[in-house]
Amino acid sequence: MNNPISSWRKRHRNPTSFWLHMIGIPACFIAAPLMLVFRLWLLAAGLFISGYALQFIGHLIEGNRSGEEMLIRRLMGKK
Repeated sequence: MNNPISSWRKRHRNPTSFWLHMIGIPACFIAAPLMLVFRLWLLAAGLFISGYALQFIGHLIEGNRSGEEMLIRRLMGKK
């Protein structure tokens, strides 16, 4: 079985894509407590949307699919 981190690193080799993910992933995770605990809805929504946007830009740079897209395609029986 593949190590998930090794698999992730193989799909994020481009340095620009890697750093877009290093900013985008924490932004998405920070959004939840901002919304649920502090009730900062607008800031949370902005962080979540911009965090995902940065990650999708990274995948455009890499020329590969995001994990979410791969999961949806697998669930739909497509490759």
